[in-house]
Amino acid sequence: MKKLFFLLLVFPLTSCGSNELNWLILSPNNLEGLTNLKFLLSGLSTTIFISVASIIISIFLGLIVALPSLSKNKILTYINIGYVEIVRAIPLLVLILWIYYGLPIMTGISFSPFVSGIIALSISESAFQAEIFRAGINSIKKSQWEAGSSLGLNFYRILRLVILPQAIKNILPAIGNQFVYVLKMSSLVSIIGIGDLTRKANELVVTTYRPLEIYTFLILEYLILILIVSYFVRKFEKRLKKD
Repeated sequence: MKKLFFLLLVFPLTSCGSNELNWLILSPNNLEGLTNLKFLLSGLSTTIFISVASIIISIFLGLIVALPSLSKNKILTYINIGYVEIVRAIPLLVLILWIYYGLPIMTGISFSPFVSGIIALSISESAFQAEIFRAGINSIKKSQWEAGSSLGLNFYRILRLVILPQAIKNILPAIGNQFVYVLKMSSLVSIIGIGDLTRKANELVVTTYRPLEIYTFLILEYLILILIVSYFVRKFEKRLKKD
């Protein structure tokens, strides 16, 4: 893994002298390259904020959507299944475009590109989070519910104090994987003009006409970002297991 990462970083540098590549446009050693680097990296905070906000909102939505699946009421169960299946069937790009362009026409309610992107990512991700929570909660033994009930706790207190703390430990790897997924899929919000990493790269390609160098750098940006997130997720997971 380390060797692969090293090759990804070294390959662009060893190609600087080729006729096809011109890495000087991204070199910090000259004014143009430094300016381009700052421009590309200026989208980093937007990508991180949108991803973090979307994953947090989707976790809460997913938990709410998962709760009806715990009920013995068939109507509530069908509501859960219907929401999950419908949302998962809609491509994220289509959902982003519909919320930004279609929703104002149908309802008169419009959102900024930034808010529209977060809403679309949160709704799309909530269906996956709902399934993760449903599986995690169902993995807890029924004796835990019975123990909480014997202490006089109602359904929601048993869920909050007894079941969820155990379920979260089981589903944390899946939630971490979904965070990585949201980080990658956040690149789609660039289609509605949000200045994330991908949008900045697209804009710079238009002005420099060097797509290979810029999109290669974009890949490295996402790769490093996702490797950092994965590292902290695993570290947090190990800490939870120790506790």
